[in-house]
Amino acid sequence: MTQENGKAAGQLARVLARKDVLALAFGAMIGWGWIVLTGSWIQSAGSLGAITAFLVGGLIIVLVGLTYAELASAMPQVGGEHVYSYRALGHFASFLCTWAITLGYVSVVAFEAVALPTVVEHLFPDYAVGHLWTIAGWEVKATWVAVGVAGSVLMMWVNYVGIRTAALLQKLVTLLILVVGILFITGALFQGSTTTMEPLFSVEQGVLGGIMLVIIMVPFMFVGFDVIPQAAEEINLPFREIGRVLMISVIMAVFWYSFIILGTSLMLNPDQLATSSLAVPDAMQAVFQAPWAGKLMILAGIAGIVTSWNAFYVGGSRAIYALAHSGMLPAWLAKLHPKHRTPTNAILVMGVLSSIAPFFGRPALVWLVVAGGLGIVIAYLFVAVSFVVLRRREPEMPRPFRVRHGKLVGSLSILLSLGLIALYLPGSPSALAPVEWLMSAGWMGGGLALYAWSRKRYGIAYSDRMMTRELAGADPYPGR
Repeated sequence: MTQENGKAAGQLARVLARKDVLALAFGAMIGWGWIVLTGSWIQSAGSLGAITAFLVGGLIIVLVGLTYAELASAMPQVGGEHVYSYRALGHFASFLCTWAITLGYVSVVAFEAVALPTVVEHLFPDYAVGHLWTIAGWEVKATWVAVGVAGSVLMMWVNYVGIRTAALLQKLVTLLILVVGILFITGALFQGSTTTMEPLFSVEQGVLGGIMLVIIMVPFMFVGFDVIPQAAEEINLPFREIGRVLMISVIMAVFWYSFIILGTSLMLNPDQLATSSLAVPDAMQAVFQAPWAGKLMILAGIAGIVTSWNAFYVGGSRAIYALAHSGMLPAWLAKLHPKHRTPTNAILVMGVLSSIAPFFGRPALVWLVVAGGLGIVIAYLFVAVSFVVLRRREPEMPRPFRVRHGKLVGSLSILLSLGLIALYLPGSPSALAPVEWLMSAGWMGGGLALYAWSRKRYGIAYSDRMMTRELAGADPYPGR
């Protein structure tokens, strides 16, 4: 059997170092959403209300992240949530959990395919020509769609040719975002005025209503740390360090979003926010009193698109690969490239789904955020329950990164995850719209059909055998 990077042929290559992993997770979480949505967050909840929403939402994510950190260090196998929920809750629960988080991943790569042509429009006004159709009052143009599709194909290729290439790109682009972000935040703290932060809380929605409108978007904004468990078999770190790096990335993202909101509210008053299509670049321009500064921030936003897009191609393709590898999806989705050691067919599926999104135009941005967010918080609930179950059922399982006060952390994670899910349900001020329910139901329905076919084709005994080998750390393809 040939060897590559210390791994057997037929397995993923363990090549990601600490900086690679941190850039992968942090870059995934910051993405592009803060460029597009910061202004609307402040308008919805007020400046302090928006910051409060991210601090509260960030606390929830930190608690959930602690459960991930322990489980990722204890079971560092590809698939993350798939492995934890299988060991704790069984076959069907594992599929539901992993398919739900995959909806979150797919929604992000699709979101970025819509975000890219949107931001290019700010650098090259009026480049969108060739009317195709109108969706939700927005005209879809041929050149606009072409930019989104081209970007998706490029990111698909980067991931197809290997995790090393994707990791190098991630580090370079994340560094650019950090440099520009630090320039903006420090400049705003010196140049801004607290008077522009009024109102601190939403007048129209009320304090709680405004904060809830922003909190519903928090899971989508923070999704990304869970890419670390998905790529666990490609991480070349001591198992304890996997949990530590995961938590560092979450805390960094909480501070990032909070300071971006603070800097923007210090520089732009409510009237300026209302007329701004991209609040953060406009605030950056106000800091330095120069158009180049706003364009530099837009470039940082494009860098954010790349980091998020790249990371979720990694996470989504590994989640699909893990499901197929264990017999819960068709086996052709578990194919690895003989040279690059990447799950080629899973990456191609992600690319196709991402490339379709631009054809729905800019309205798809909000649909994808909300529908994907629901899938994410459902998966968080499954992981929190798995954490509690395994603590009770397998107390002696080696846990290189062990969370203190595990019973309390697990219980709070379950309750807070349920609270997040409730925000999406009918009766909540932030409930899903019909088109968003349709997207979520369509995804789950299609997945259940594939699951039923795969279960009939391969059987649960096959899944048990494959998952047992994974959990034991054995080569799942002996003799190949």
